[in-house]
Amino acid sequence: MFDFAKHLKVFIIISVILCGLSIFGWIFWGLKPGLDFKGGSLMELKFDKKQGVSEIKEKLKPLNLGDLVVQPASETGMILKMKEADDAKHQEILKTLGNPQELRFTNIGPTISQELITKAWWAIILAVIFIALYIAWAFRKISRLFGAAESWRWGLGAIAALGHDILIMIGFFALLGFLKGVEIDTNFVTAILVVLGYSVNDTIVIYDRIRENLLFSKSNDLPFIVNKSLNEVIVRCLATTLTTITVILAVYLFGGESIKNFALAMMVGVATGAWSSLAVATPFILFGRKMAPGRKT
Repeated sequence: MFDFAKHLKVFIIISVILCGLSIFGWIFWGLKPGLDFKGGSLMELKFDKKQGVSEIKEKLKPLNLGDLVVQPASETGMILKMKEADDAKHQEILKTLGNPQELRFTNIGPTISQELITKAWWAIILAVIFIALYIAWAFRKISRLFGAAESWRWGLGAIAALGHDILIMIGFFALLGFLKGVEIDTNFVTAILVVLGYSVNDTIVIYDRIRENLLFSKSNDLPFIVNKSLNEVIVRCLATTLTTITVILAVYLFGGESIKNFALAMMVGVATGAWSSLAVATPFILFGRKMAPGRKT
């Protein structure tokens, strides 16, 4: 049986390094906001034949559209993101590109963008708070063994794991924004919320097995029980994670261009969620505890 408690410091050091690098990237590079968060115009066009991204950018260069982003949407479709364009500029773009079929045109003002940012942060914060409350309530029976505050300790362990996951996703996309100019939009916030749910599900699977073994053995020797429980569920957790990543990878490879960043964020989040359940949430409940005399893993 693998001794997880013995390698507690290694797990924590790896997680701290990853979080430190993510914070560094967030501070020095920052996230590159997309149309949803900075405002501007979006056009989805369909051409008679396939167009190149560089070709469209070259045609529109004289129109001074700011930081123009051109993304393939289908075989002959393109999505254009630019600074806010009025009706005159809108028509000028269509004329310059040879009047292709317009599938969508949207303007997002700065007021709406700021409102989206505020709501996104509130959605993440409230999700984390309610997850912690749920875990504290669901594992309240553990308090009978270790004291009234024990279930809250488990809830805080889940929050630490979720914070770890969010930080690494932010750091990863800060790096992509710096190297590749990748922008974040509301799909990125959606990916964070989905990953929070996935990560806490993995944590609950581990916590639930620990609780079952504690209550069944009637023992307070938590480090021994944690090692036993992790060895019992580790294969299941890894299999679930790899299966999920495989499906998301298929979406990334064969889905549309508009959801590639969403799928990429999901893959990163699912991987870090599986790691944090093992290396952050579980070690959190072991801090300050010692193996009982005579116990061996």
